[in-house]
Amino acid sequence: MTLWLWVFLRIVANPFSNVFQKILTRKTADPLSIICIPLGLLAIASLPALVWLPPLHRAFWLNISICTVLAVLGNTLLVEAVKRSDLSVLGPINAYKSVVSLLPGMLLLGEVPRPAGLAGIALIVAGSYFILDKNVSEPRRNVFVRFFRDRGIQFRFAALFFSAIEAVFLKKALRASNPLATFVFWSILGFGLSAAGIGLLFTRAKMADQIATGRANWKPFLMLGLTTALMQLGTLITFEALQVGYSLALFQTSTLLSVFLGHRLFREGHFLERLIGSIIMMAGAALIIVAGAHGPS
Repeated sequence: MTLWLWVFLRIVANPFSNVFQKILTRKTADPLSIICIPLGLLAIASLPALVWLPPLHRAFWLNISICTVLAVLGNTLLVEAVKRSDLSVLGPINAYKSVVSLLPGMLLLGEVPRPAGLAGIALIVAGSYFILDKNVSEPRRNVFVRFFRDRGIQFRFAALFFSAIEAVFLKKALRASNPLATFVFWSILGFGLSAAGIGLLFTRAKMADQIATGRANWKPFLMLGLTTALMQLGTLITFEALQVGYSLALFQTSTLLSVFLGHRLFREGHFLERLIGSIIMMAGAALIIVAGAHGPS
């Protein structure tokens, strides 16, 4: 597949992945289970590829290990955020990932943003005002304060921080290997770590309850595994060709689909305002993309 087809699959898979996560949280699935089970499916599917992988360097193992820890932490927090807040709010917030990733990208990868990229970041921040759930009985100057006090938003920003740092180590692992090897061990190590977390944190009763939940809801878990695979492969193939910050900005175009799905499937309100905010954020993302289109990868 070409790069841009993978980019398209990544953009579409991300919001649908969030949809299946939200469905599973409503079925009483624990966030850690929602991470572990799809990774288990991907780990099993990845096992045959081990035969074809070349020897991997120490730099790969160090970076993929750090990446795995950050991925499990970030994704667990993301599921908790999806459980608590609207998809049409959480989707646009993902635009901040390109902002958060700039500092580690500069320090660890030597990727320096251009002035147009900085202007794009300003648009992302400005557009976020429109996605906020405003209360007409409270002063508008308190909108951002109330926004950041929301527990779901707090979990989303915590997840965003871990996933933005993860993106940097993911690219460093990718530089020391290839997309297939990185995907295989991201899946296997991620499953191992999340399974260990379940073993340490779950009681026997809770574990039995989560197994029963998994059996009863195998279809959304299977679909979550598929969308996770498409999302991660799309991410890796894009990272191989483009800078991290600009890749994350490009992925932000999935925001519009998140807003639509949240409104259509979960009857989330403020559709027009959140759509406008998403478009402004996409304009910011476009500036970042244009700034990085001819930059080094």
